[in-house]
Amino acid sequence: MKDQQDQTTRDASPPESTELDVQLAALLNEMSEKTHQGQEVDLESYCQQHPDLADELRELWGMLLIADVVGNDQEAATLSGGSGVMESMFTLPHQFGDYELLEEVGRGGMGVVFRAHQKSLKRDVAVKMILRGELASDVDRERFRVEAEAAGRLDHPGIVPIYEVGEIEGYCYFSMKYVAGETLSERLASGPLPPRQAAEILSRVSRAVQAAHQEGILHRDLKPSNIMLDEESNPHITDFGLAKRENDHESLTRTGAVLGTPAYMAPEQAGGMRGNVGPVSDVYSLGSVLYHMLTGRPPFQGASPVDIVLLVLEQDPLPPRVVNPAVDRDLEMIALRCLQKPTDLRYASAGALADDLDAYSNDESISARSGRMSQVMSRWFRETHHAPILQNWGMLWMWHSLALLIACWLTQWMKWQGVGQPWYYVGVWTAGLGAWAMVFWTLRRRMGPVTFVERQIAHVWAASMLSCVLLFLLEYLLEQEVLKFAPVIGLLSGSVFLVKAAILSGTFYVQALCLYATAIAMALWPNWAHAILGIVSACCFFFPGLKYHRQRIRRDS
Repeated sequence: MKDQQDQTTRDASPPESTELDVQLAALLNEMSEKTHQGQEVDLESYCQQHPDLADELRELWGMLLIADVVGNDQEAATLSGGSGVMESMFTLPHQFGDYELLEEVGRGGMGVVFRAHQKSLKRDVAVKMILRGELASDVDRERFRVEAEAAGRLDHPGIVPIYEVGEIEGYCYFSMKYVAGETLSERLASGPLPPRQAAEILSRVSRAVQAAHQEGILHRDLKPSNIMLDEESNPHITDFGLAKRENDHESLTRTGAVLGTPAYMAPEQAGGMRGNVGPVSDVYSLGSVLYHMLTGRPPFQGASPVDIVLLVLEQDPLPPRVVNPAVDRDLEMIALRCLQKPTDLRYASAGALADDLDAYSNDESISARSGRMSQVMSRWFRETHHAPILQNWGMLWMWHSLALLIACWLTQWMKWQGVGQPWYYVGVWTAGLGAWAMVFWTLRRRMGPVTFVERQIAHVWAASMLSCVLLFLLEYLLEQEVLKFAPVIGLLSGSVFLVKAAILSGTFYVQALCLYATAIAMALWPNWAHAILGIVSACCFFFPGLKYHRQRIRRDS
């Protein structure tokens, strides 16, 4: 009976996190319904109305939209299947205006490509048309128009040229140069490419991308299936369906939509932050293509597009030589430089990437190996892509600095009062800080779901606190004077911030250094050991907490 009553009580009072999850699901459902009804969704307005769920809304809305995009592509593929529209209307060969469609050579979510013969000019061409024909949506037609315009403005031997754009029998189409050969994706189906061949191919692709960037056009969907290799293995970029003018702020999709292929897209694309997408986003995609050529697989793989997007946002790819030990070290460094999540750590342009690939091919020194000391130092002290989670901890860290200051000064006071029993100190560091830790974690959970990285940091901090408490036990077992091992607490605290520097922000190296120095000071002045530790530890938490709390206020305002 008691068990049933307990269960009834739990059912009647669900945890706070469950209530937040329910609220979050309801908001996402409401936003999704609006998009399906053709209404625009103002993501920032929702975040301002629900500041406690703002981080989760921003992340999950992007995930939801990419799932929606993938779903639309799958729907298009189904529509174009064996019983679909295209199959039922065209029996090849088929007369299509000035063209005789001979065979289908490619098909995607939006378009289909035929090898065709242009009768008036007596030449073979490729004809691409919208897959759905008369059923195509306005967005499909607009993307198709953008692709034709973008590719038509470019004149480079590494970019498939556009010949003619028009509409016949209700089908929008454009004709382009026919490249006999195979896609890079088909070439990679048999495994990785030899290093120098991979470098040569990607160098030419990068030069073509640089030419597009110089015309102000971003490709935004560079991947092996969009790179044609002719019979002499010369690469040609195709499929500008997601191309965008660099200075064009208009969008073909809903606010926050994720465009591109998850396995090859840059983090700023995967997060739906279109305002941050630029030439270096294409550089990231080029690095993903190079990674695939070297290892036989893309940088990230997952069970679903959403899983892959999460990996792109949160994880770093395995070094290519871990996947394929035969990968050349220089090419590995080139690929990893392209795949840096901070945009300023990548190559500044596709041309700079091509220069390094050419240097590799000519057995010259590559820039990916070099770097001035100032550049190295700046990379050490920069924030990682996990740093924004600290905005959830800003105010809590300021309160934590007060809790540490009180615990350390209370310990120091007992030391000055001649308290020799270790159990009093254990009470302060277990009952006191333990209670605060529970309050800290409860307050954090109320702000929304806890991320994986936050759990990692929490475990590191808990390990350090447990180690501090066990020092009293070691002193007792070794019959040492109480607080004899106190300087070790400084070393433990410094180690915690060293871990935070690697995961969150390189600026925490400063805190780690200060706390290591504090351990030395505690050994030199044992009568003031915990007073010194309290002041330094409080500062190490208070000032970063103030910084990230202010960032959260600015973000939510």
